[in-house]
Amino acid sequence: MKTLENKVALITGSGRGLGKAIAERYAALGANLVLNYSRDKASAEEVLSNVTAMGVKAILVQADVSKVADIERLFNEALAAFDKIDIVVANAGIEMVETPAVEFTEEQFDRVFGINTKGTYFTMQQAAKHVSDNGRIIYIASSTTSFPVPGMSVYGGSKTAPRYLVNVLSQEIAHRGVTVNSIIPFAVDHSGIFADPDAYPELRKSLLDSCPMGRLAEVEDVANVAEFFASDLSSFVNGQHLLVNGGANQ
Repeated sequence: MKTLENKVALITGSGRGLGKAIAERYAALGANLVLNYSRDKASAEEVLSNVTAMGVKAILVQADVSKVADIERLFNEALAAFDKIDIVVANAGIEMVETPAVEFTEEQFDRVFGINTKGTYFTMQQAAKHVSDNGRIIYIASSTTSFPVPGMSVYGGSKTAPRYLVNVLSQEIAHRGVTVNSIIPFAVDHSGIFADPDAYPELRKSLLDSCPMGRLAEVEDVANVAEFFASDLSSFVNGQHLLVNGGANQ
């Protein structure tokens, strides 16, 4: 069922991982797409090929979300191509784990906050300016914003600030029928730092032990919620932060 037919969705960081899964889900539902990548053009072009094979229109825009001018250009190119934007998913981000709070450097802090916090803030600002009435703004957060994890002080902190912006925007632009929500995923298997199944074995075990369902999230688990938040079914769900974590306590 093409529940997003004739909609235009802009997804940052859609060349791989969660962004790729959400883009392909939206394409399957009939949405035209604005795909974004920062450096990995080959992966992004693969996603472009995948979604256009589903019969939707899509453009690919290189933009580094840590640069405000790039974010503005991303939205301008989207509007030039489609004349509207109905859904914005602020997904682009980087992870930083197993780094004690007494050890992170200024360079690490600036890089992680530059992408995860500054990039998301200005992406959501542009979304608030340009998304159509009755549109959707969705922030991909992290369960570290709800359950502090040792070694993730910088990463969790960088993902926490935009949750506040979700709350503010959900009030400031609700009169236009726009909803603003965040998805808070658990650690995602086969994506990000866990793209390699042998990576971070101690962290993986700790996370698995914390989850009563005995597994990490999959990209499809997050895409399922992204589908709901983009659809008419969520038209009266606003300013919410939905944990997708299988009942985990971290």
